Amino acid sequence: MTDGIVARYIRKARTLLSDQSAAGGLSERQSAQIREQLKDCAAGLGGEVSARQRAARLADTYLGLTDGGRAAFLRIIATEFGPDPKAVTKAHARYQEAIGSDAQWAAESGLRTAMRSARLRILTQFNALPNGMKFIVDLRADLLRHLNRDPALLAFDREIEIRLGAWFDVGFLELQRISWNSPALLLEKLIKYEAVHQISSWNDLKNRLDSDRRCYAFFHPRMPMEPLIFVEVALVDKLADNVQTLLDERAPVFDAHRAKTAIFYSISNTQVGLRGVSFGNFLLKRVVDDLKRDFPRLVTFATLSPLPKLRRWAEKNPEAWQRAFSEEIVQRVARHVGPKGPVVNSVEDIRAMLAHDEWVASVPLARALQPGLTRLVGHYLVLAKVDNRPFDPVARFHLGNGARIERINALADTSANGLQQSYGMMVNYLYDPDAIESNLEAFSREGTIATSGAVRRAWQHR
Repeated sequence: MTDGIVARYIRKARTLLSDQSAAGGLSERQSAQIREQLKDCAAGLGGEVSARQRAARLADTYLGLTDGGRAAFLRIIATEFGPDPKAVTKAHARYQEAIGSDAQWAAESGLRTAMRSARLRILTQFNALPNGMKFIVDLRADLLRHLNRDPALLAFDREIEIRLGAWFDVGFLELQRISWNSPALLLEKLIKYEAVHQISSWNDLKNRLDSDRRCYAFFHPRMPMEPLIFVEVALVDKLADNVQTLLDERAPVFDAHRAKTAIFYSISNTQVGLRGVSFGNFLLKRVVDDLKRDFPRLVTFATLSPLPKLRRWAEKNPEAWQRAFSEEIVQRVARHVGPKGPVVNSVEDIRAMLAHDEWVASVPLARALQPGLTRLVGHYLVLAKVDNRPFDPVARFHLGNGARIERINALADTSANGLQQSYGMMVNYLYDPDAIESNLEAFSREGTIATSGAVRRAWQHR
């Protein structure tokens, strides 16, 4: 009986969808009917069955809309289902009058109640659906795309972010190891969501899940087949300096029980709608504990990380090149260009040469460029800031988790993407269990960036 009622609601919702305007937004008739659906959902009248029927009808309506229709739908929720301004004003006045008296706490409670918006009740109704959690996460992903064009969505976005932060508290998340024996659907999503080093084939994936590799992911119980964030780990004997070597499918499998070093070479957030909900640091801590239990010989935990914004930053900061490439380096590069190469008489000539990727084919030329590129990266990591935080997003993540910048690696990623992002440069961030807390505190309080001696010498070089 219940299924029949839900089916009728869904058919009615689909009739509504056919009334969308040609411009991709909502017609007046459709806006009015969606508004009524939202009011019913926010009111929460009736029992649990009725609530689910309303939420299912509303979710089905939303999923069938065009992108413009979804933007209009979100704007209706954002602007018409927030706190009542008059009720907030009255509650605030009562609170101000009650400060210092025995009535202050009751007035505070009244103010909190007045500030609570109907938007939260709508979200709660969605969350009761079988796939409601995923629906809300995807809805916020839509919201984020429209946020810059419509500031009226900001308060609604903040409400969703706070609510998702509670629903996705790390205490609710489950750490799972993903292996070659995991369900095919999950393996397909691993390929889809890999954001750092693209998985090119099933053989590539199998190599990343071999006995000398580990892959871990966080899952929410309400989204059991949707990894929220995952990390890929290589078990090796020393600090890795080249991702192509690390991912070489033809390389012999290393005996993982002889490994002394765990390299985190890819960390991928998978759900755009969870932006601002941070659990990557907890993932790494849990993974380290799991690895230490299974492989007691491990003593070093580090990353081989990309520099996704280096080239973009370097092209906008010519003064950094002057600092990094001394006259001696310029002359050395000029000697190794070769008779058919470009003329190199200045730092500007080096910048122009690095704008193309042909230089990578010459080993002597690449070696001549290495000191300057290393200094450029050191300058970028330590001195380039936005809001007094490292400009590089990967550096912000690892330094904010207590790591230190251990080593800068030249020609570490010679893929087209690696050269395009960072001239092939990559970084090892080291997680030293004895220094993580002090590094984290210094970074959080004073913005101090922990670096190895080699990295300090690179960026301090004059």
